Amino acid sequence: MSDLIKRCIVQGRVQGVFFRDSTRKVALELGLLGWARNCADGSVEVLARGPHDAVLELESWLQHGPPRARVDSVRCEVLTSVSNTLTGFQIL
Repeated sequence: MSDLIKRCIVQGRVQGVFFRDSTRKVALELGLLGWARNCADGSVEVLARGPHDAVLELESWLQHGPPRARVDSVRCEVLTSVSNTLTGFQIL
C-alpha cells in the first residue's frame, strides 16, 4: 500500500503550548515524515506522510493535541504528492 499524505490546519490555542514539538514526537513514534509550523493566523499547519493507519492516528491525535492546547477545529486534506525531500519530521 502506498503512503498517505495529509495536510492539516489546527485551530484553537495551539501556539505557545508545545503543540509543534508534541506533534513531532507523536509523528516520529508513528514513523511519519513531514513537518509542523505556526501560521500567522495563530493556527498550526501539519504535513504528514507515511503508512495510512499511522497518518490517521496522527490526525486523531491532532483533535486534542498536548495537555495545554485547546483544539477548536482540525481541517485535513489528502494530497496526491509532496516533495521527495522530506526527511524525518521537522518543526518549521
